[in-house]
Amino acid sequence: MSLTNRRQVNTSSLKKIAADMSNLIESLDSRELHFEGEELDSDVVHDPKAPVGIPFSAIYNTKGFKEPQVQLYLSGCPIRVRVLEVERFTSTTKVPSPRVYTIELTHGEFTWQVKRKYKHFQELHRELLRYKAFIRLPIPTRRHTVRRQTVKREEARQIPSLPRTSENMVRDDHLSSRRKQLEDYVANLLKMPLYKNYHGTMEFLGVSQLSFIHDLGPKGIEGMIMKRSGGHRIPGLNCCGQGRLCYRWSKRWLVVKDSFLLYMKPDSGAVSFVLLVDKEFSIKIGKKETETKYGLRIDNLSRSLILKCNSYRHALWWGQGIEEFVQKNGKNFLKHHRFGSYAAIQENTLAKWYVNAKGYFEDIANAMEAAKEEIFITDWWLSPEIFMKRPVVEGNRWRLDCILRRKAQQGVRIFVILYKEVELALGINSEYTKRTLMRLHPNIKVMRHPDHVSSTVYLWAHHEKLVIIDQSVAFVGGIDLAYGRWDDNEHRLTDVGSVKRITANKSESSVNLSSLAETVQPQVETPVTTPLQGCSDDAQEISRMKGVGRTKKFVRFSIYKQLHRHTMHRADSVSS
Repeated sequence: MSLTNRRQVNTSSLKKIAADMSNLIESLDSRELHFEGEELDSDVVHDPKAPVGIPFSAIYNTKGFKEPQVQLYLSGCPIRVRVLEVERFTSTTKVPSPRVYTIELTHGEFTWQVKRKYKHFQELHRELLRYKAFIRLPIPTRRHTVRRQTVKREEARQIPSLPRTSENMVRDDHLSSRRKQLEDYVANLLKMPLYKNYHGTMEFLGVSQLSFIHDLGPKGIEGMIMKRSGGHRIPGLNCCGQGRLCYRWSKRWLVVKDSFLLYMKPDSGAVSFVLLVDKEFSIKIGKKETETKYGLRIDNLSRSLILKCNSYRHALWWGQGIEEFVQKNGKNFLKHHRFGSYAAIQENTLAKWYVNAKGYFEDIANAMEAAKEEIFITDWWLSPEIFMKRPVVEGNRWRLDCILRRKAQQGVRIFVILYKEVELALGINSEYTKRTLMRLHPNIKVMRHPDHVSSTVYLWAHHEKLVIIDQSVAFVGGIDLAYGRWDDNEHRLTDVGSVKRITANKSESSVNLSSLAETVQPQVETPVTTPLQGCSDDAQEISRMKGVGRTKKFVRFSIYKQLHRHTMHRADSVSS
């Protein structure tokens, strides 16, 4: 009986303790935080030659702002803090924080400014105190246990002291000492990884996972805003109605760069929309322009983006900050250029001119093979089975779909935009191309455009032919990666002979392509392909062209009749 009573007492005590702890947890800030790295000394001199940069591919691995293991800062590089000026925006004494402090921060090659009131310092300090108390509690949950284990025992946890004097009590002749106190507070806070990586500190400093990527350009203004849906100028992207009932507001993290603006979802870290800086880029503030109190409108050729701020001064600060940053770093995109282009003329740019597709295809294949991060392709027509290097001496190694699959397996992101044709008028079958490429690897993304039904657009087509490698090498001008485009200086009527397979032990010089075209009955040799050289899905070398391999007589297309006559109907590629 005594053991039973003791068990009941222990059980009731544990339930009471658990209830008290749950009530305590509800009153605390339980948002997640990741603590890694060692304490950094601001006096350490940063070596600019050290590899501390964040790769461009990090834009594809963004995470939620509250998730652990989020890389925000450059490794081994301190953040320097300076309070530049103090601005008093009102003369009344009823406002608790009548001054705005301009804080300049430097992190490696990046320098940016944020404006904060004293109440923002107080809010951050209270939030960090709640987190410090929360992290000490031994809450019996797996998530909290893992979070506590990531904090090193010897790591400093004492929060720097914040000046307690009210803002209204500080006289103008004491502002210099006040600035120094706030500057030391932020500098000491950034020395502690426990609080430096906290998402509240991140929002206070105006930094995110995209702030310190060198290839994205200089760091601009960042912060949390409310964004209104709609505003697209492209038909088919807006809601069915244009009234206020169809609008919805969403909380987003806005990032300003030199040539574009983007906003991210705080929960997942995904980039939702990118707005480019172009010649129609403009910023307007006010309820008359935005139909929203404390609204901010950003226009360009494709969209009119409406933002909602906390106050008119906040909207004015956002508008002026974006305008000044774009005028300073991206003014070339705001001007009218030659031939109506969005880009300015660039001097001393390395360029190469192509006449025939032979050299063009070979250079594209070599550039794709050297890709490390990204491959962008836009075509009017794309044939996945096209051979990029001819004659074929290495099996399917240089076939387009095999190249893309190989690079996707290596981690390269591949994006393809195809023209979505009107099927009654054209037979390029972009749906087959999309389906074939998407099945190769998850890193390959294909989009067909435009959607003729929603956009009600029928009489125009995408004729851009671009291949862009790692944001550094671009092939422009207009040759589709498709059948019938390959050519050399002999200008044959068909490219069938150029893809004739030869064995690996036979030298390329021994193949006379000109004599091949004149031979009455050329012999197509069986390729010698190893598993490493070709695609695993291409064991059967059968052409996909309509009509190839059929025995019936050809009346309409004489080229097939000639192919059958010369026993070349099973060649790997047939010109369209």
